Amino acid sequence: YSSKNSNILFICFLFSDASGQVTVTQTPVQVTAPGQAVTVSCKTSPAMYNDGSDDILAWYQQKPGEAPKLLIYWANRRHSSLSTRFSGSGSRTDFTLTITGVQAEDAGDYYCQSAHNLNSKWLFTQCYTPVQK
Repeated sequence: YSSKNSNILFICFLFSDASGQVTVTQTPVQVTAPGQAVTVSCKTSPAMYNDGSDDILAWYQQKPGEAPKLLIYWANRRHSSLSTRFSGSGSRTDFTLTITGVQAEDAGDYYCQSAHNLNSKWLFTQCYTPVQK
């Protein structure tokens, strides 16, 4: 598995009218053999919104022609139907999606979605990393 170009960093910017700027950087997946682990990083600036106990960050997987599928919510909580091969970690500005024992059906686009509250305005961002066979 590899990204389309392992030298590219996927950077998304979301601007809000004079209330501030949010930058999210999602790194591509590194080349790995089936059965190995893959990690995808998502870095945000400023820090994520935290509701007092959890960072509001989610990970999604999307396959061609299908709707996005929720994998992880609140940074590290696995969706109930998700394989334990998927896990999320991190806090504040640095987050990671890890897939252990990568399988062919894991190919697809992986999105991190972040939530930020700047000057009482909500901003939501989304970036993706392609994972290919």
